[in-house]
Amino acid sequence: MPRPSNPEAPCFVYVLLDLSRAVTYVGWTVNLEQRLARHNAGSGARSTRGGQWRLVYAERHATRGEALRREYALKRDRKFRALLRTLQ
Repeated sequence: MPRPSNPEAPCFVYVLLDLSRAVTYVGWTVNLEQRLARHNAGSGARSTRGGQWRLVYAERHATRGEALRREYALKRDRKFRALLRTLQ
């Protein structure tokens, strides 16, 4: 994943959903549209290859550090991710 040249550049934490498998994926990026396209093209994270992913949740953070901390928290928040699956 490309790193922002400025560590203080805005970053996004996102949750993707593969409806065919009811699986969620949490990640971070500096460009949501480009990152979603990479996941759906099969060149994103290894665990997302082969799926058709839909963006179901995103948050904007002022710094990469904030985004990484929030990504870590969301990856462990199974209740929140289960709720996102039921809303789709």
